[in-house]
Amino acid sequence: MYGTIFNIKVKEGHEQLLLDLFKQSERVPKGMVAWFLMDPDEDKDWIGVAIFESKEAHLSNANDPEQGAQFTQLMEHIKEEPTWTDGTFVISEIMQTG
Repeated sequence: MYGTIFNIKVKEGHEQLLLDLFKQSERVPKGMVAWFLMDPDEDKDWIGVAIFESKEAHLSNANDPEQGAQFTQLMEHIKEEPTWTDGTFVISEIMQTG
């Protein structure tokens, strides 16, 4: 699996607007396995993780015009471009509950 971890500095007062933007999108990029967004207890920057089946799927999404339009909307709610850390996930485990 391949993906990116990103940090975003949300503009003050835009937290709910940003969440609404993410929730309204029904777009599921080809090859996406999962994604997460965290509001850390001890940091103001939100942290996101996007996981794809492969590097190719990740890059295809990054270059998709629809993703570009969604990113433009995202930029309205954050202070600066996110920082990105791309790479291969070398181990993973999904826990089953219940």
